[in-house]
Amino acid sequence: MHLSLPLGAISFAGYSALIERYQLAVPLPDRLFAIHATHQVQHASTWSLLTPRHTPSDDLFGHLTFALKYEGIHLGVLRALFQKISSAQIECIVLAEPTSAYSRRIWFLYEWLMQTCLLLDDVKQGNFVDVVNTKLQYAGPVRKEKRYRINNNLPGCRDFCPLIRKTPALDEWLARDLSNQARQSTQQCHLDLLARAAAFLLLADSKASYVIEGEYPPHTRIERWGQIIGEAGLEPLSLTLLERLQCQVLVDQRFVRAGLRDTGGFIGLHDRSTGMPLPEHISAKAADLVRLLDGLVETYQLLLESDFPPVLLASVVSFGFVFIHPFEDGNGRLHRYLMHHVLAETGFVPQGLVFPVSAVILECVEQYRQVLQAYSKPRLKYIEWYPTPENNVAVTNDTLDLYRYFDATRQAEFLYSCVAYTVEHTLPDEVAYLQKYDEFTAYVSSRIDMPMRLLDLLVRFLQHNHGVLSKRALNKEFAALTAEEVSDLELKYQLIFADTAVEDGE
Repeated sequence: MHLSLPLGAISFAGYSALIERYQLAVPLPDRLFAIHATHQVQHASTWSLLTPRHTPSDDLFGHLTFALKYEGIHLGVLRALFQKISSAQIECIVLAEPTSAYSRRIWFLYEWLMQTCLLLDDVKQGNFVDVVNTKLQYAGPVRKEKRYRINNNLPGCRDFCPLIRKTPALDEWLARDLSNQARQSTQQCHLDLLARAAAFLLLADSKASYVIEGEYPPHTRIERWGQIIGEAGLEPLSLTLLERLQCQVLVDQRFVRAGLRDTGGFIGLHDRSTGMPLPEHISAKAADLVRLLDGLVETYQLLLESDFPPVLLASVVSFGFVFIHPFEDGNGRLHRYLMHHVLAETGFVPQGLVFPVSAVILECVEQYRQVLQAYSKPRLKYIEWYPTPENNVAVTNDTLDLYRYFDATRQAEFLYSCVAYTVEHTLPDEVAYLQKYDEFTAYVSSRIDMPMRLLDLLVRFLQHNHGVLSKRALNKEFAALTAEEVSDLELKYQLIFADTAVEDGE
């Protein structure tokens, strides 16, 4: 891969220099760095341009130090680099700078990623330093590594360790303390009202999760999946749990193999004439699935027992799962189930309540697709494959690192935006709607003897026709109402629901 310097830049720096110099075949970080001639830091669309005084020494140690200082850790780039260089080069860096925090971090990352031990003596003195710079990225719990006098605070294990950059959007959402907002909001509700709101939101989420997949199953299946979502987080996450849930997703297993794939997998279309696969996303190799999923569960347990932010954890686990795409079918719904599982088990969601994340995703489904493609599209060029006789894909190169090491920042920002919308709009709006519903039905019941079934139908007719009963309603279901009663009920509905948006199907 040959990079082009952005306009005004005079040299690559950090990861961009290493990618260019060693011709690393890796998906590019979302933001690259370069040096330009002026003395003011500038930010372009995907580049940050630093000043001449930031220029690193033009060698391996200089650019690695620059990367760790300004860009954070990109494990996929580092592993590709370490596969290109010799272990002796890392040993020379450490021997030349034995007390440097940067040389010790590089040394640790080399041995951790390459699963090897260099010909270097353990460090005997010096302060322990963090591997992950917490000003740049979210870190996991500290595990002391005495050999390097390093605090291993990577947010994961060798077989699954996505990282998330600190951004203004994520910092703002974390500062809002959305979990506490939701808890305070629900504590102000009557238990019966909260239970009804929870039931509606659960059903709405279950239905939306199918619609996102382009499926419209019978109501019984929607209710059954809703029950599964409602129990999310009660059982520890494991491969066994995921396989059992997949079986519950697949009602008819005659044409779909349950359990982990034993063949390739992709998302996309087939050529109409030849049947040739046209992938938009290629799944992890079948031979890597157990290793990746074991790594995902191990990382989840590591971060679950720390103070890692729950929504970020949900992002890493759920999107990591769907990128791996371990099953022939059901991956999308299980991906969204995992969001619920993490938010429930971490206690982020108030007990007895489900955030309708799928329903919110459905409202911004195009943005959701873009977030998925932001991961998949850059990786397609690094996956070598050929079509099988069954018009599937068979991957021929090593792709493990593409699925275990990636930047999950965009996915985290998207999920946090959905959770924020749920807490600040969906949940209070549903509670407010039920309060108005109760006020209106109580008003009707005090004047007219009407069974609950008809009361509910009356509300729906008024809701779908902007507070006015349709001719069909007046001529059929509510023909017994007098003109005065109709006028009174319509006016009362309009007064109570004045600021409530009308949504079909609610």
